[in-house]
Amino acid sequence: MKRPGLVLALTALTLLSFWLWTPDVSRATLEARYLAAPADMRQVGPWQLHVRDSGPPGAASVTAPGAQSDAPSDAPAVVLLHGFGASLQTWDVWAKGLAATHRVVRIDLPGSGLSPPDPAHDYRDERSLQLLKALLDDLGLPRASLVGHSMGGRIAWTFAAQFPERVDKLVLVAPDGFASFGFEYGKAMDVPASLSLMRHVLPKPLLRMNLQGAYARPESLTDAVTTRYHDLILAPGARQAMLDRLAQTVLQEPEPLLRQIRAPTLLVWGEADAMIPIGNARDYLQAISGSRLVSWPQVGHLPQEEAAEQSLKAVADFLR
Repeated sequence: MKRPGLVLALTALTLLSFWLWTPDVSRATLEARYLAAPADMRQVGPWQLHVRDSGPPGAASVTAPGAQSDAPSDAPAVVLLHGFGASLQTWDVWAKGLAATHRVVRIDLPGSGLSPPDPAHDYRDERSLQLLKALLDDLGLPRASLVGHSMGGRIAWTFAAQFPERVDKLVLVAPDGFASFGFEYGKAMDVPASLSLMRHVLPKPLLRMNLQGAYARPESLTDAVTTRYHDLILAPGARQAMLDRLAQTVLQEPEPLLRQIRAPTLLVWGEADAMIPIGNARDYLQAISGSRLVSWPQVGHLPQEEAAEQSLKAVADFLR
């Protein structure tokens, strides 16, 4: 290659590297954008968690030393668990609606949203169950209803099976748990080496392309939603935590645990879900005694966002 051509090629490569390189966003910047109150950062056992605790207006209970919540201690409690790569903001509409009658607790799981990575870098389901139990104890909740989406759904139904005395009702939104592409029972996922590049390279247009598969209607993935996902995935340590969680996920045959669930269970699904197809609902309905399904056409993997009002009504009616 002639010298001018080499210079141009190196210049283009350098510019491309600067465009693709995606550094972390500082916690101070993210908290300024997404933290509603300093007291929402809560120490629970070894974990620092982003927790929002709300409820019917006009009553209050202490949720952290020196902090007050709108949530009355005698209101029935519901805990909302988001899916992989998401954050507690996915529940914004549901949380506002359910807070009229319930104490609503939603969290960012470790390494997601504003919650820092797990201090032990342990993202196995067993660790998530320990965290959920510690959270309920810390909040003074002997029992609560659980709502879980996708990965959060798997955590919720596993907890309901293993700790039935602590679960009132169970809402599973397109829950994970049955083996699918890339997963086998009893075996950790083989995470492609190329995926590790996301630790250094994750421009927002590339993330948007990956997010689009979760939505049935393109207009549902707004610029604001894309920006929120992108910002929070760039939290310090979040990308490595996502990779660790994938590498540590080992699915077990779900039927034996699902058959142990005694809590009344509602399945919530988008009929155009391209990530966990609605056909999986049949397996849950067969395994969980008395469970039932609500679904909507032209809705993808996130009915709590794409069909927020319709799905909220179904969930609120069920929890009441």
